Amino acid sequence: MPLNELAVPNRLVGTRSVRKAIQAGVLRKIFLAADAKGSLVKDLERMARESGIKVEWAESMVILGRACAIDRGAAAAGLTIRKGPPITGAEDLKSNE
Repeated sequence: MPLNELAVPNRLVGTRSVRKAIQAGVLRKIFLAADAKGSLVKDLERMARESGIKVEWAESMVILGRACAIDRGAAAAGLTIRKGPPITGAEDLKSNE
């Protein structure tokens, strides 16, 4: 799996950020950690597939966190549709529409 795709500024990290971005319709792909709590990632996987967003799996939360350049594990990450500065919160999601 090409986790090197996450080495860009237009990524989101964390289940809450990914969920909000799916709902806002600003993601093109999500990455989920295979060892994350099932209910967390299964719901995100379902939402993404229903929205036509590609889903890829990372081997572990540690590996996904490293791919996102953070010093802890990550259950989910996503790539936004637009390129540019990172999206930091819900306010940024609205301003990109």
